[in-house]
Amino acid sequence: MSNWQELEHKYFMNTVERVPVTLVRGQGARVWDEDGREYLDFVGGWAVNSLGHCHPVVVDALAEQAHTLIQASNQFYTIPQVRLAELLIQNSCLDKVFFCNSGAEANEGAVKLARRYGKLHLNGAYEVITTMDSFHGRTLAMVAATGQPKFQQPYAPLPVGFINVAYNNIEAIKAATTSQTCAVMLEPMQGEGGVNLPDDNYLTAVRAW
Repeated sequence: MSNWQELEHKYFMNTVERVPVTLVRGQGARVWDEDGREYLDFVGGWAVNSLGHCHPVVVDALAEQAHTLIQASNQFYTIPQVRLAELLIQNSCLDKVFFCNSGAEANEGAVKLARRYGKLHLNGAYEVITTMDSFHGRTLAMVAATGQPKFQQPYAPLPVGFINVAYNNIEAIKAATTSQTCAVMLEPMQGEGGVNLPDDNYLTAVRAW
């Protein structure tokens, strides 16, 4: 174990089980540790580093923005934010964007929207159906949404209103649906629970339901 890993154990809260490798640089799909060993990066920052490490376009854009304006709260308008929103809308099926810091925050926002809709239009419906072996984030509400007891048990009691059912089973979703249901939240392909692919017609059937 290197000194860096010993220092991490000394100063960090133990919230994740790390691989005993200290990475110091990356290029494209490859990373190197402090001893110069080269690895292929199949993790990609948990699926967020889709362009690889140190892509020159990304590096130049980050440097240019850092020299211009580091951060401004959402109380103000910023031009790059508006341009990005426009680009996303023009190249997707959506009509609005909500920029977040993490997947958990995005999911929290989605649940808030669903519950707000349920309150206004569905006689106060608030329950969200999710699936077993899913993963939706590490906030308390998203732990409740995540259908994995190993993540839920340490933090009980959890926020109510999340119903976990079997994945890839439209009948399970139908059976769990009540007058209190305001949304279904699931992953098109499960990752944290194993690489689980649904049947071809599953997502279409869920959307139709």
